[in-house]
Amino acid sequence: MLCRMVLMPRKKKVGSVPVYLNVYDLTPINGYAYWFGLGIYHSGVQVHGIEYGFGAHEHSTTGIFEVEPKQCPGFTFRKSILIGRTDLGPKDVRAFMEKLAKEYSGNSYHLITKNCNHFCNDVCIQLVGKPIPRWVNRLARLGKKTNRPSLGCGIILL
Repeated sequence: MLCRMVLMPRKKKVGSVPVYLNVYDLTPINGYAYWFGLGIYHSGVQVHGIEYGFGAHEHSTTGIFEVEPKQCPGFTFRKSILIGRTDLGPKDVRAFMEKLAKEYSGNSYHLITKNCNHFCNDVCIQLVGKPIPRWVNRLARLGKKTNRPSLGCGIILL
């Protein structure tokens, strides 16, 4: 009798450095809206003890910035979500952010189509191959579908 060998797919290699999405409330209303899957959020990506975010300004220079994790000024920290892990070292992550800096200039920021949450989603997909949770940027997606003007990271004028 012959023994049949079954090849099992190899597990994907998992990186050693955690990559977190830090989510912040832009308004106290989020305390209620969060439970309905809504809210107005800012987010940043934390890796190697540095949080990277994206914000608007009127210049063509980068809108990417660094802050102390969970301490982004002007926002109230809500939660940190482990998105995945990467094997990129601190210098490689820094070089990656510098490469993104050209694409994410401060004057390219758009509340509906290119906000802080879009930036975080792009970073997480590149670093760990996974997107951010859909609820973080839900209102911006709704705003895009309705073509209504927006006030901020997903704030829609109805």
